Amino acid sequence: MSKYLVIESRDPFDSADVQNLYDLAGGLADQADELTVYLVQNGVLPTRRGSAAAKQLTTLAKTATVLADDFSLRERGIRENDLAGGVEVSGVDALVDLITDEGRKVLWH
Repeated sequence: MSKYLVIESRDPFDSADVQNLYDLAGGLADQADELTVYLVQNGVLPTRRGSAAAKQLTTLAKTATVLADDFSLRERGIRENDLAGGVEVSGVDALVDLITDEGRKVLWH
């Protein structure tokens, strides 16, 4: 059973590498038994419904769990009802649980 956690902290509008991570996550979602994408810091910016990357996150959420850090959302003025479809709000405690889950491979970008 393969389990992955992909953590993104950068804004895709600032860094072209974020698109590569989204592409990697999409590929992993097709092959892994379990994939979670955790968005933190500026990584939560594309979670706004209607943003350029929101559609991609909604598509990814169909095959993976997509979580957005609650503190990062509050810091950037993004409310839960403004999130793209499939994106869930999560606290850092869930991130710690995922990181320490035995057998889970973690990719932090």
